[in-house]
Amino acid sequence: MEPNPRRPVQSALLLPIVFLGTLVLLVGAAAGLGVFRDAGVPDPSGPASTAIPSTTPTTHPTVTGSPVATTPPTVTLVGAGDIATCSGDADEATANLLDGIDGTVFTAGDNAYDSGTADEYRDCYAPSWGRHLARTLPSAGNHDHRTKGLAGYRDAFGSRAGPADASWHATELGGWDVIVLDSNCGDIGGCGPESPQGTWLAAELAASRTRCTVAIWHHPRFSSGFHGNDRDVDPFWQVLYAAGVDVVINGHDHDYERFAPQDPDGRPATDGIREFVVGTGGAPLRAFEAPVANSVIRSSLAHGVLKMTLHQASYDWQFISVDGSFSDHGSATCH
Repeated sequence: MEPNPRRPVQSALLLPIVFLGTLVLLVGAAAGLGVFRDAGVPDPSGPASTAIPSTTPTTHPTVTGSPVATTPPTVTLVGAGDIATCSGDADEATANLLDGIDGTVFTAGDNAYDSGTADEYRDCYAPSWGRHLARTLPSAGNHDHRTKGLAGYRDAFGSRAGPADASWHATELGGWDVIVLDSNCGDIGGCGPESPQGTWLAAELAASRTRCTVAIWHHPRFSSGFHGNDRDVDPFWQVLYAAGVDVVINGHDHDYERFAPQDPDGRPATDGIREFVVGTGGAPLRAFEAPVANSVIRSSLAHGVLKMTLHQASYDWQFISVDGSFSDHGSATCH
């Protein structure tokens, strides 16, 4: 808006003072609400408050006699982990968010508390997130594995849970590889490179012809939350980093946390993997422990979902809380 030339000069001079006072009040309020941002951590995407650029399609002239190249459509991947419990209604609140967001729904494990039984999936998961079952890409957590053979999980998700002899699978979504892994290493024959899952993962990455890849599983390699770093999934990170994977999404810790791109040893790297911990699907939230290296922003303030908008060579992220009390968003290009 252009300044009003008839406005007294004194009013213009007061505006910066009022703005600075308001800013101080807002920052002080956020500090008491369980939101933490580490300004000293470099993040190539820029600050989380940067607005997501619009994606207006460009019209290209058609050349007669020549084939017109087509590009994969922009798609949405949205979800969270640590979801449904019959003792609360936060999972219904996050499911309401899904109602208004088109695209593919992911789960980052621990989908039905407390033990992933058929009854818990029917009574706790089905009434909320279950109404999006037909568009869900699930992954299994440690609570799901409490039921032998993932019986409740497999009954609920059917073929979407992967082949009968494996709880890991992959799909292509809008020109992206979406890889779902099972980080419950002790229940599935290990997570190392020689394990059944490890050999499958190496073959899947070698066969990939897409530029961009996101991997989803339950236990985070890096976390400032209650459970903290999980070294058992380091083999995943080693092979994913070597293949140039862009994003990893996890749950397990009941909070939201975003990391700057890093290598498997937790060192900042421009070609590193950006990790999101999104254990905010409905289970009770927990406070953070001491922050670990490269954590950019974290909140245990509100339940919510992570919305990923996947373009041909880039992606946008947006954490949407159920009550609007916290948000995080940004954009980055693929490796």
